[in-house]
Amino acid sequence: MTTSIQLYSWPTPNGHKIHIMLEECGLPYAAHAIDIGQGDQFKPDFLAISPNNKIPAIIDPQGPDGQPISVFESGAILLYLAGKTGRFLPASDRGKFEALQWLMFQMGSVGPMLGQAHHFRLYAPEKIPYAIDRYTSEARRLYGVLDKRLSQREWVAGDAYGVADIAIFPWLRSAENQGVDWADYPHAKRWFDAIAARPAVQRGVQVLAHLRKPLTGSKERDILLGKTQYRSR
Repeated sequence: MTTSIQLYSWPTPNGHKIHIMLEECGLPYAAHAIDIGQGDQFKPDFLAISPNNKIPAIIDPQGPDGQPISVFESGAILLYLAGKTGRFLPASDRGKFEALQWLMFQMGSVGPMLGQAHHFRLYAPEKIPYAIDRYTSEARRLYGVLDKRLSQREWVAGDAYGVADIAIFPWLRSAENQGVDWADYPHAKRWFDAIAARPAVQRGVQVLAHLRKPLTGSKERDILLGKTQYRSR
């Protein structure tokens, strides 16, 4: 029986969060591509471990009780891996809750809002000025929140690089597509560049990256948005 963590993912910001965490933790893993443009996320085998049909998900053959465990939702996986290794999450209650609130900031605001900015600016079949302005403005506001935070400290939470930094970083790799000019956020840019220079991060963002292709047609977009679900043949 393999002892490697089985990773089911795709090279998106949420996927990269876990790719980076696994590389940073030095855990052995095997990456399995879930092509979300082709409907792999709706296949029964994947739904068995990720019932909300979202990547990433993992199966750890060596779970907390020595038995296999599957975990879905990227934030939950980050916390699981932090608990498994004792790394990237402060040990003190105060430090832990400081990190958790910034992780929730990514889960509740950065990911959803920047995702909407991507959608309406790049992928929507029609350009809707209201939506583009709404989500571009929100993206810039969130960058501002982060920039203010990082004007006072080196890392987002605590005194060291941790899960909050790992969670937020991949979403900011497409700043230009979000209508954001890095020159307006110098403290966030300093932080971003420091993370991008880490060898484990550089390895993490390359996981499955060679498989990603631009969305070229309405069918792929409809599959990605859940309008056309995978049907087994």
